Amino acid sequence: MGNTCIGPSAPSDRHSFFNTVSLAVLWRPPAAADRAEPSPTAEPSSSTPCSPPSRAPNPVTISDSEHPPHSTSTALGPAAPPNPNGKPKPKPKVKRVQSAGLLAGSVLKRDSERLKDVYTLGKKLGQGQFGTTYQCVEKATGKHFACKSIAKRKLVTDEDVEDVRREIQIMHHLAGHPNVVSIVGAYEDAVAVHLVMELCAGGELFDRIIQRGHYSEKAAAQLARVIIGVVEACHSLGVMHRDLKPENFLFVNQKEDAPLKAIDFGLSIFFKPGEIFSDVVGSPYYVAPEVLKKRYGCEVDVWSAGVIIYILLSGVPPFWAESEQGIFKQVLKGGLDFSSDPWPSISESAKDLVRKMLNRDPRKRLTAHDALCHPWVCVDGVAPDKPLDSAVLTRLKQFSAMNKLKKMALRVIAENLSEDEIAGLKEMFKMLDTDNSGQITLEELKIGLKRVGANLKDSEITTLMEAFQALLE
Repeated sequence: MGNTCIGPSAPSDRHSFFNTVSLAVLWRPPAAADRAEPSPTAEPSSSTPCSPPSRAPNPVTISDSEHPPHSTSTALGPAAPPNPNGKPKPKPKVKRVQSAGLLAGSVLKRDSERLKDVYTLGKKLGQGQFGTTYQCVEKATGKHFACKSIAKRKLVTDEDVEDVRREIQIMHHLAGHPNVVSIVGAYEDAVAVHLVMELCAGGELFDRIIQRGHYSEKAAAQLARVIIGVVEACHSLGVMHRDLKPENFLFVNQKEDAPLKAIDFGLSIFFKPGEIFSDVVGSPYYVAPEVLKKRYGCEVDVWSAGVIIYILLSGVPPFWAESEQGIFKQVLKGGLDFSSDPWPSISESAKDLVRKMLNRDPRKRLTAHDALCHPWVCVDGVAPDKPLDSAVLTRLKQFSAMNKLKKMALRVIAENLSEDEIAGLKEMFKMLDTDNSGQITLEELKIGLKRVGANLKDSEITTLMEAFQALLE
């Protein structure tokens, strides 16, 4: 098998590739076998006193509870755990619409200018389940923006149409916050709905950290303050994001002081204090346990932010496994590991915050406002400026690379890679070509995948090679 290499081959079976890679290409933390047995999540103590925000709603109590801008996230589907109460509840009937018959203006409920009369579409920036994002230029000013185009043929139910309307409403509702991507306008034609937004071209959260090199708890605390601040602002305005993850935070530009902004409100929803939701949405590593139990409120965003902070400090997610079902099981029952490196050298204040944000009981979890007032997060707080262990950056790089490889693998299925992305994929394979032969053997690919934390069977790696070969020929 070691002599098998990427070269002329039969066309790949893309359906088989999807079945194996969509769940198999999951990140595995370094030296997983050496991780200490996690201890149960500690109960939170009372939070630091702080004056309440002017618009904060009453706390919600629950009994059980792509690159650049604006990839469209999806609901967690078949892998979600069964209803803990027994038989699954029947899904409500959703009226289907004739998407081919959606007239211009039927989604926005108003006539609009034609997008192409105002903007010139440029290169493709990202691809989601519903939307494709392009760079665009305003003809009158020459200014650059991002445009997410949502194909109307994919809006097959009344619920789909309402989701698009709600995303636009929420973005307008949050307009003006310095750390939320701005919406410029919405357009509709016979083919698509177009959301024109501020262009965030400074890269993803983890990429910026990796590029800078110098990284400390203080730097992590500054990023955490922005993330929690977005959550607090959303909640004070009655909005639940429901899909907070590192990929949904982008820098506006490459400058050192560039603002970090939250993007992608495709799964966001308006809520009222005390309102309970049951639809299972989000992303596996970051989903709160009460979402999997199908009974939750706005506290889920605090959990997701806590997961991001845990990764910012350690380079690894707190709950991991080799399948989505395994991740969900860890989210529901796994303990927090504060004994493995680098946690012994992390400040107690940082660990205190993470414990309180990752409390499985949403009634005892910190609110976003209380988290923002925590001494580790607040301006001029107690977070030390001592550089974190270099292994944290290495792990962040591995985790980020593995996530990108998985996304790209899934994109290969849809055959939607841009020329730039194909070029990047070729560069990735060159890095794996350790003997500079111009070909990648199974052994080289196995070593490369293992280096970034992937643990795949030989048959899965062969399928991966065949799929990429079909793309690169």
